[in-house]
Amino acid sequence: MDDLPVIIVGGGPAGMVAGLLLARAGVRVTVLEKHKDFLRDFRGDTVHPSTLELFHEIGLLGELLKLPHARFDTATLDLLGGRYTIATLKHLPVAAPYIAMMPQWDLLDFIAREGRKYPTFDLRMSTEARAPTFDSAGRVDGVTLTSGEVLPARLVIAADGRRSVLREAAELPLDDLGAPMDVLWFRIPMPEDAPSDVPLGTIEARGMVVAIPRSGYWQCARIIEKGGFPAIEAKGIEAFRADVVALVPGLAAGIDAIASFDDVKLLSVSLDRLTRWSRPGLLAIGDAAHAMSPVGGVGINLAVQDAVAAANILAAPLARGEDPDPLLQRVQDRRWTPTVRMQAFQRFAHLRVIEPVLRGEVNRVPLAVKLLDRLPVLRRIPGRVIGLGFGRQHVESPLAKEFQ
Repeated sequence: MDDLPVIIVGGGPAGMVAGLLLARAGVRVTVLEKHKDFLRDFRGDTVHPSTLELFHEIGLLGELLKLPHARFDTATLDLLGGRYTIATLKHLPVAAPYIAMMPQWDLLDFIAREGRKYPTFDLRMSTEARAPTFDSAGRVDGVTLTSGEVLPARLVIAADGRRSVLREAAELPLDDLGAPMDVLWFRIPMPEDAPSDVPLGTIEARGMVVAIPRSGYWQCARIIEKGGFPAIEAKGIEAFRADVVALVPGLAAGIDAIASFDDVKLLSVSLDRLTRWSRPGLLAIGDAAHAMSPVGGVGINLAVQDAVAAANILAAPLARGEDPDPLLQRVQDRRWTPTVRMQAFQRFAHLRVIEPVLRGEVNRVPLAVKLLDRLPVLRRIPGRVIGLGFGRQHVESPLAKEFQ
């Protein structure tokens, strides 16, 4: 079995980072990505300091930061007509104490290029896994593709997102924590004379919009009540455009680019976690193990931390030809508390921020926001939670001697 690869299903941040770290340790790894490329708008853009530090630890941060990106180290919020500074990351003890706003497809392409430098790394695009396969003892021993081909594996890592087909087929138990909102995702062109003060986040009594600056356009998210999209559609596209501009006037110049609801994508928000992340032969990480809310933009970074923890625990034993099954629970044990704590933080934000916004009950600025704005030292607290998260990992997986 030692000559079989580790198969990673899903070419998102968790799958790609796990593949890179295992490959550089000398483990044969095959990453399966069902799409022909990584170019999809539904991916997040925020690469937090905790993730940037991991690339620093393996000597790739300088190359990564050559990719087009924006940086911000101070979080501001437009709330009820006022602008408040609520978090800072400048003090963080890392090589890059800021968030890099980088389209995720660029990040994934970068990891793919680095991975291909190792002969033990195999990335297969346009290759979709349909289900795990099992041996006579019930151990997962590979995957079946939608083409009908069966790929045997030493270990299967499910990194195929919040709608993971592998975790369902493997009957891993799921605890749904619930989420009060969905997100409408759309682009607004950024004219050359675009206003420089379009806020990243805007909250008014009538609702909430996030506007992420990308090259030549804003990628926008309109937060709506869970299941509320049909009612918005019924009012028509003109009413939707007017609603967005009323919230963020700086988007008015490009709003007509939303010609119809074909230009608006519904993202169903989930907040859940598996109570068991593995079974013999299979391990779930990232969104496949725990779907995160968009609050704080931490989903990518939590997924990457899972991948690093998995590589730290599994890479060296796999390179020595050892059985990985006894080690799989250790990955969950290491990542469980950070996951639970971050999801508790998000649930608190749902209760205290998102739900009042959705009910139209935001009529005053909370005291906590005022204190963060008035006392700069307090901004370090949310800055650390957002920037580094909980249970931060460091790269401990080895670099194989033949690659040194």
